[in-house]
Amino acid sequence: MRFKNYLGIIFLFATVAACISPPDNFPTVPVITFESLVYAPTSGADSLIVGIDFQDAEGDLGLSATDVNPPFNPLNFQRDGAGNLITYSKRPPEAPRYNPIDWQINPRVNNVEVKDTVWVKQNPDQYNIFVRFFRKRNGVFTEFRWQDPPFFTTFNGRFPRILTSTEGQSVEGNIKYGMLSSGWEAIFRNDTLRIDVEIQDRALNKSNQVSSDEVTLRQITRNSP
Repeated sequence: MRFKNYLGIIFLFATVAACISPPDNFPTVPVITFESLVYAPTSGADSLIVGIDFQDAEGDLGLSATDVNPPFNPLNFQRDGAGNLITYSKRPPEAPRYNPIDWQINPRVNNVEVKDTVWVKQNPDQYNIFVRFFRKRNGVFTEFRWQDPPFFTTFNGRFPRILTSTEGQSVEGNIKYGMLSSGWEAIFRNDTLRIDVEIQDRALNKSNQVSSDEVTLRQITRNSP
């Protein structure tokens, strides 16, 4: 999971509970159902916690911290026709202006630090859980895109491997995926929200997409114990 510090966004966490070897008729492509959405304010960063139930035939769900090689590599470095890295000072007309998603400062490429600002493209397969936010205005939902200015970030992330030994076993269970921020109420206030979620297995099979109910933060607030 990636550390975040954009306008109060802190980090992501996930917990997984699973039952191994349930019935054999589970699908190869993961199937999920929406279970819960909870807002848990605290004295520090506040949590928006998504709960989903899952079923999968092979049990190849989850990524470990060492899963950073293709196809799970975080970044694809952009190169010119001669195979050279494209730097900001020599960017072509179609390259984006500087932002922390499309450009990396002093990245390591093939274990060598490049002392420059290099054009990159984010690899979506570095993640295995995908979260999209929708906000209702004038009766219509529109996507709230965290990757756009001024945030330049994402709440997509990773949950850990469900099986740590032999794969090829059917699994079912529940994932609680928490998104921590000090800015939920400042950004969304009394807005009506909807959260859409998908997951992906290590064979890059993407699940069905599920949606939360239409809610406000106040409606899903969990009281402190």
